[in-house]
Amino acid sequence: MEVFLQRCSAAKKVCLEDSSGVHVVLGNEACDLDSMVSSLAFAYFLSRTSGGLGKTVVPVLNIRRAEFPLRSDNVLLLKESGVPLEVLVFRDEVDLAGLHKAKRLALTLVDHNVLSSADRELEEAVVEVIDHHHLERTPSPSCSVTVETVGSCATLVTERIHHKAPEVLDRQVAQLLYGAILLDCVNMSPEAGKVTPKDRQVACLLESRFSDLPPRGALFQSLQSAKFDVSGLSTEQILLKDMKVVSCGDLTLAISAVYMTLDMFLQRRSILQELCEFCHKHGFGAVVAMTISFNEQCEPHRQLAVYSSSTLYREQVSHALEKARNPSLSLSPMSSPYNDIRSYLQGNALATRKKVLPVLKDFLKEWNLKQVHCGEAEDFEELDNFDPTGSPGMDVDNRPRCFSASRHHRRRLLGSEDSGMEDDFQVPATPMNSLVEGCPLDDGLPRISAEAILEKFSHLGGGAEGNTDDSWPGEQ
Repeated sequence: MEVFLQRCSAAKKVCLEDSSGVHVVLGNEACDLDSMVSSLAFAYFLSRTSGGLGKTVVPVLNIRRAEFPLRSDNVLLLKESGVPLEVLVFRDEVDLAGLHKAKRLALTLVDHNVLSSADRELEEAVVEVIDHHHLERTPSPSCSVTVETVGSCATLVTERIHHKAPEVLDRQVAQLLYGAILLDCVNMSPEAGKVTPKDRQVACLLESRFSDLPPRGALFQSLQSAKFDVSGLSTEQILLKDMKVVSCGDLTLAISAVYMTLDMFLQRRSILQELCEFCHKHGFGAVVAMTISFNEQCEPHRQLAVYSSSTLYREQVSHALEKARNPSLSLSPMSSPYNDIRSYLQGNALATRKKVLPVLKDFLKEWNLKQVHCGEAEDFEELDNFDPTGSPGMDVDNRPRCFSASRHHRRRLLGSEDSGMEDDFQVPATPMNSLVEGCPLDDGLPRISAEAILEKFSHLGGGAEGNTDDSWPGEQ
């Protein structure tokens, strides 16, 4: 695989210069271990079996290269499997939109089955999908779809390689796939509720073919420890470490897996300020933090927090999670040290982020429909917290002042990105009197000079002998 990845790394530059086609295998934008391994292994399989539709096959990790060190479990497995990090190809290194516009792109999606809203223009290039999440794609004769709700997408990739080209499954590829399956299925623990019979079957297949694979327990523990190691990371890095983004219409939500207890997370120094800045920087209306920890029996303990400086967004997202029935999260409210954060104990510890994502996507669809039907109702009850300079600042209660409006609402407030605020904040036109044509103030307020003010006060001081007309000069 290393030689293949070296060719891919060199091809990323050539692809933009020649006229050859490119077949990209793209994982999801969280770029967790399962997504990364599925992308690398399936691209390698396509390149060895001429399944790349006659194009250069390139696995692309769907994050920027600068973010990759945050995926500490990914880094560990690659190093232990002998894959150098410098041969990887990242999303910010390939112009997928340009390739598609030039009609040179074919796209295979692994570990997700629909493109993000930012990538919808690439939809026509999608030729195949392999995924283990809830199916959201509209069927198309031009796209082959393999979706099965197993514990790990790497299970489905291993199955495909084993059936179609078992010779491709060498020791290095096997270790990558084995590690991803173990971590995603929590070491095959039934208490975690993620492993399926097919995951067990495929793991046993790899163990039988490669008896020198690392011991199951030891490999899982090393990857789990690396994944949960957030020491030295900022709040932004913790949220970015394993984050997925969902959006519909004008509202965008971040859903982050946080590898610590909720108490530990909320006790971080300046957490409210950092959450506010995180939303402001990345354009999120709200952040859902799903914390997870495990006991010695590998049983998960889950808590959940919803942050938004907008009361509307915070309450609506929280309500959608509270009323969820497929699955029910069994949320129990917890006390929160901050008004802008709703905290919950998640009673249904088997409801992973993979199962919560469809709940939030359904909520966003309903939200968008309501905005359309209501004429995009204006609800700016948080406008007093809005700082047009873009700096969060602090309010009178010493809380971060940040208006996490949707992109549309921010445009409504600020006008276009290059314009100032003058267009949207002019003094409104004087209302018409319903009984007369025109209005006394149509021509603006009367001009009152300093001399007129002094003259008025001199009249008032003159008592009965002065002018008793209380009108200002110019008003008659």
